[in-house]
Amino acid sequence: MVVQRELSEAEVDRVFHALATSTRRDILRRTIEREQSVSDLASEYDMSFAAVQKHVAVLEAADLIIKRAEGRERLVRANPEMIARARALLARYEELWRSRIARLDDLLAETASTQNKNNEPNEQGD
Repeated sequence: MVVQRELSEAEVDRVFHALATSTRRDILRRTIEREQSVSDLASEYDMSFAAVQKHVAVLEAADLIIKRAEGRERLVRANPEMIARARALLARYEELWRSRIARLDDLLAETASTQNKNNEPNEQGD
């Protein structure tokens, strides 16, 4: 059984930095679908091979992808463990917001109920 530990602040910073550009998100998406060479990845973008290598390096530094050598090629694949850890972090953020909204809903319902009670005529006909 693999136990996922919480991401450190530095890891969170690297993950969000890595996902901050559309090119890196696209590279990640493509490497989730299948392992690809850096050359294959670079052929899909209107930028230099070196620029794509830099994007790959940012994703690798965030541990979102894993790069390995096979002969002269460098193959890249997504790292499902880190993606799952990042997803768990986002799920915790979502739960925080959902609980805050639920508390706000409860407060609004309580306020509305109190106002309704205050606006009801009393038994003496006032």
